[in-house]
Amino acid sequence: MASHRRPKQPTRARVTVLTATAAAAVALASQSAQAAPAKPSKDEVKSQVDALYDQAEQATEKLNKAGEQQAKLQKEIGAIQDKVARGQQELNDMRDQLGSMASAQYRSGGVDSSVQLLLSADPDEYLDQAAVLDQLSAKQVESVHKIQAKQRSLAQERQEAAGKLKDLADTRKELAQKKAEVQGKLGEAQKLLNTLTAAERQRLQEEDEKRASRGGGDRGGLGGGDTGKVGNLKGSGRAYDALVAARTKLGSAYIPAATGPNAFDCSGLTQWAYRQAGVGISRTTFTQINDGTRIGRSQLQLGDLVFFYGDLHHVGLYAGNGTVLHASNPRGGVKYESIDNMPFQFGVRVS
Repeated sequence: MASHRRPKQPTRARVTVLTATAAAAVALASQSAQAAPAKPSKDEVKSQVDALYDQAEQATEKLNKAGEQQAKLQKEIGAIQDKVARGQQELNDMRDQLGSMASAQYRSGGVDSSVQLLLSADPDEYLDQAAVLDQLSAKQVESVHKIQAKQRSLAQERQEAAGKLKDLADTRKELAQKKAEVQGKLGEAQKLLNTLTAAERQRLQEEDEKRASRGGGDRGGLGGGDTGKVGNLKGSGRAYDALVAARTKLGSAYIPAATGPNAFDCSGLTQWAYRQAGVGISRTTFTQINDGTRIGRSQLQLGDLVFFYGDLHHVGLYAGNGTVLHASNPRGGVKYESIDNMPFQFGVRVS
């Protein structure tokens, strides 16, 4: 027989527990909503992106330095390996000559026991024994000494090559790390930029252009037929020619470790520009600071190198009237900018 008992009514204590649980759930939901990160503003995005670009450029110059070191080590290792190969051939020839002496001795009445030792698989332990050398002819003694010297020289060269090969392996590891660091920073920056609307990105570009032109000045005199002068500023020969060359790359892309002709990083642009003017300068900002004479801001002339930031990781070409022409960053590319927009350190007049 089915039960028709009435369902048990909740007690006051049960109602209180249920009410408290519901209230806690609402409070947690409210807190979660409040804890959700707000979308960064355009100005916040710009500030964070600029910082990431700056960090990426610091890593880029270290990447360039490691690349230079790799190329240098590869060249040195190749030269040493060629030298070792030539030395080994010389050593083989010396041993052949000593063997010829032994053959001549054999034909004239037998091979001296000391020469037999020299021609054995491992004669070195006998070569330093005066008793053995006393039994050799003057010519044989001279050959033995040459062989010993060549063996020592080859051992040192092989040791040097092994050390440089280790340095090369370490440099390649550093290159991979720096590449990953640069790519990571640029990836973070792009993600931030992607949070902006199209209108916000447009306003950001307009603000960048306005900021770049602050303190601008007349740059129209730069061109193929100009007189080497902008306003009251004169060019300094090839430095001015380098500036004219760099001007042809306005609007080109900024790409880490690029050296032209269609994309550049900051030191890649300055190196390329000076090369067009017939002057060779080094690859990185850290070495370009030593490619000429350091000068103060009041001494700057058109085309002089100008360096920024305390660790000197950014460089451009002085364009006159308080402006610099430089490969700025992935967002701005190659452009003019006020020299006051970055912490100026000093200029360098390339010798």
